Amino acid sequence: MPLKRLSVVVTRRLPDPVETRLKELFDAELRDDDRPMSREELLAAMARADVLVPTLTDHIDAGLLAGAGERLKLIANYGAGIDHIDVQSARQRGILVSNTPGVVTEDTADMTIALMLAVTRRIPEGLSVMQAGGWSGWSPMAHLGGRIGGKRLGILGMGRIGQAVARRAQAFGMQIHYHNRKRLRAEVEEPLEATYWESLDQMVARMDVISINCPHTPSTFHLMNARRLKLMKPSAVIVNTSRGEVIDENALTRMLRAGELGGAGLDVFERGAEVNPRLRELPNVVLLPHMGSATLEGRVEMGEKVILNIKTFADGHRPPDQVLPGML
Repeated sequence: MPLKRLSVVVTRRLPDPVETRLKELFDAELRDDDRPMSREELLAAMARADVLVPTLTDHIDAGLLAGAGERLKLIANYGAGIDHIDVQSARQRGILVSNTPGVVTEDTADMTIALMLAVTRRIPEGLSVMQAGGWSGWSPMAHLGGRIGGKRLGILGMGRIGQAVARRAQAFGMQIHYHNRKRLRAEVEEPLEATYWESLDQMVARMDVISINCPHTPSTFHLMNARRLKLMKPSAVIVNTSRGEVIDENALTRMLRAGELGGAGLDVFERGAEVNPRLRELPNVVLLPHMGSATLEGRVEMGEKVILNIKTFADGHRPPDQVLPGML
């Protein structure tokens, strides 16, 4: 008699290859549409599932976990970030949490460089002119931007993605600087020709471009606050492909509107999809709808990691990407 298959509830639409494989391996409940579950729907899903596969749009707090019942044993997050999950409360209730680290590294680093170029070379402005049919011909002074070669790049958070950004920026001829909780080992730092700054304030004041590549934790909330933003050069650009909460968005908006910063490229926002409307009015700001990891290849790889975590758990072993409180 075959063993009973795990009940797996998926909260959002995933790529077809991932959904098909989930159906093959587990008693998988898939979504017919791609809207986020309501809190009530999420609670009901957690009560009937052995394994929940959520995404960053699902905020799983202590209250939801308390009402989940006894059946749920694994939250196999589809994504690397786990700040939307109360990992400590899950652990206290005997629920394991896993994620998909490393998969989005290269895609997010690509988008970081794309945003740097888009802001410094004024690509959206040029695109807007062309789409509106307003281009009358080349002019030596039209749409002048700045080059990134030779500029100092300050990376805030030198993990996998930060290092991938550094490698790309190095190829563009940028000078690499970084601030991190711990200094990198010499064998990592030296090939990047990277300069470590123990003081974030000192680094921020000297950079031409700041790239935010650290996770959102209590210690990084508004790490780039109003005081620290004011340390930046008036010509400097800030790029964020990590988490919106790391930057005080209101303070950033005020400074950009006042001409106290050179520009910003933002793929994430402090209040999720509720983007400060004043940011949309600024020509030196490039806004993207959280596209940093949005490649088909990356999304399928994320799904493969989710499946591996669930399958390993189903076989009676610890998921390879289990997250413990305080890990990220």
